[in-house]
Amino acid sequence: MVRKPSELFLLVIAFAAFMGDSQGANILGLFPSLSPSHLIIQMSTAKVLAERGHNVTVVTVLKPVVNHKNITVVQVPLTKEEAQQMSDTVGAMSKSDNSNMILSLIRMSGQMDFMFSKMAEALKHDRVRDLYLNKDNKFDLVLSGYFMNDFQLGFAKKVNAPVIVVATMPPNQLLNPLIGNPLEVSYVPSIDGSVEKGKGMTFRQRLSGYVTSVFFEFFNFLTVRRNQRYYKEVFGDDGTLPEYFELLKNTSLIFFASHAASEGPIRPNVPAAVEIGGIQVKDTPDPLPQNMAEFLGNATDGAVLLSLGSNVQGKHLKPDTVAKIFNVLSKLKQRVIWKWEDLENTPGKSDNILYSKWLPQDDILAHPNIKLFINHAGKGGITEAQYHGKPMLSLPVFGDQPGNADAMVKKGFGLTQSLLTLEEQPFREAILEILSNPEYTQKVASFSTLYRDRPMTARESVVYWAEYVIRHKGAAHLQSPVVHMNYIAANNLDIYAIFVVVLVIFVLLLTKLVKIIYKKFAAKPKKQKKH
Repeated sequence: MVRKPSELFLLVIAFAAFMGDSQGANILGLFPSLSPSHLIIQMSTAKVLAERGHNVTVVTVLKPVVNHKNITVVQVPLTKEEAQQMSDTVGAMSKSDNSNMILSLIRMSGQMDFMFSKMAEALKHDRVRDLYLNKDNKFDLVLSGYFMNDFQLGFAKKVNAPVIVVATMPPNQLLNPLIGNPLEVSYVPSIDGSVEKGKGMTFRQRLSGYVTSVFFEFFNFLTVRRNQRYYKEVFGDDGTLPEYFELLKNTSLIFFASHAASEGPIRPNVPAAVEIGGIQVKDTPDPLPQNMAEFLGNATDGAVLLSLGSNVQGKHLKPDTVAKIFNVLSKLKQRVIWKWEDLENTPGKSDNILYSKWLPQDDILAHPNIKLFINHAGKGGITEAQYHGKPMLSLPVFGDQPGNADAMVKKGFGLTQSLLTLEEQPFREAILEILSNPEYTQKVASFSTLYRDRPMTARESVVYWAEYVIRHKGAAHLQSPVVHMNYIAANNLDIYAIFVVVLVIFVLLLTKLVKIIYKKFAAKPKKQKKH
C-alpha cells in the first residue's frame, strides 16, 4: 500500500526515536551528598539525560525530590539517629556567626566530618558495591556529584567508565585542578563578586583575592588529606586502582552550576569546564498545588515567598527570631508563602500567611504575583530567582551563602541582613524598600534576559557534552596538559631557576673579568722616591 510522503516522514521519525531510546547509554550518578539543594541540581542533570532516553542509575543518601521513570535510585538512607545528628549539625552552624566566609569554612570543616563519613559509608554499602562487583553491570559514563569528595572518583575506575563531575558552584580553587583550569587571582575575584564593568581589579581586591587563595590552598590541603583517607578506606582492598593523585587525572569534564557571561566573574576556562547554570529550572513551570494556586491567584497586592532552603528548618532558628519574622510578615498587605516544616506548631496564625512543609520553589517563583523572595542565599535559590526576575532579601546562614548574598546586593537585585542578629524594624524596612522601589525588579529582570540568552540552554549543554564524552570514550583530547604536570613544571619554576642560575653565573664571570681588566690596565706601579 502506498503511503503519503508525510506519513512516511512521521514513520521515519518514530523509528529513529525508537532506535535512539533502545540504544540509550547506561549512566551512573553518584550523589551521596547530605545537602538537599545539591541533590536537586545533581538529580536535575541526571533527569535531563533520562529524558533523552538514557538509562540512569543514581546512588543517594537522601530521597530525591527530582526524579524520572528512566532513573533507578539506589538509596542508602540515614538512620533515625543519623538524621538527628545531621539536623543538630545544621542547627549548630546556623547559630554561629558566618559572615566571614573563611572563618565559616574553617568552622564547618570540623562540623561536617559526619557528612563525609556518611558519603563514604554509602559507597561501601553492599547494594552500591554490587554496581561494580556484578560484572553484568556496564556503565558508559559516571556523574560524580561534588561535595569535596574526590575520593569517590575511584568508583568510575571500578566500573571502567569516564567521569564528569557535577558541581553546584562556579569554577573555583578546589575544582580547577581536576581539569587544569587556570586560577588567575590577579583579575578573577574569589569571593568579592564580579569586577565592575569597564574596570580592572583594585589593589585591595587583588590583595584580598591573593590572601583568600592562600587560605584555600591550606583548606584544599586538608581536603586532600581527608579524601586520601576515605579513598583508602573505600577502595583500599583493590590493588589495581591508581594512586589517589593519579586518579584525579581521569576527570573528563566538570559541569559547573554557573553562567559567567551574565553572573561573572569573566574568566578563562578550559574546554573541559562546561557551565550549566539554571539546570534545575524548568522550561515550562508545572501547575501549582490547588491551595497555592488559589492563594497566589487571589493575591491582588502581590505575594512574598519565604524559604531558608532545605537544610535550615524552623526549629533551627531562635524562637525570638521566628517571632520577629512573623510579626513583620503578618502585617504586610501582600500574601506570604512560608516554608515551615512543623505544621502543628507554626509561628502564628494570619490570613495573609500560608505555611507549607514542602515548596515547588521554581514553579512558585515563576508565578507573576510573586514580588519578593526572602531566601538564605543558597546558589540554587538565587539562580531560580534571577532566572524568573524576582528581587530578593537574603538572610545567609553558612558556607558560600554570605558571599552569594553580597554579590547579589552588588548587582542591585535586592538587600541582605544577618539572620543571627535580625531585628523587626530593619527587616520590615528592607522588605518595604524592595517592594516599593522598582529598581530592584528592573535590574533583576534585565539580568534574567541576559541569563537566558545563550547559544545552548543548560539542558542542551548537559545532553551534548555528556554524549560527547561517551562517544569519544572520555574525550581525553579535551584535557589540559596542566593536569599531567607537577606544580614546578606547570608554573615554569624550573625555567625561571635556570634563568637565575645563568644570570648569577654571568654576573660572577663578568665581575671576575672586570677585576682582571682592572688589575691589568688600571693599576699603575708606584714610582720610587728619590733620595
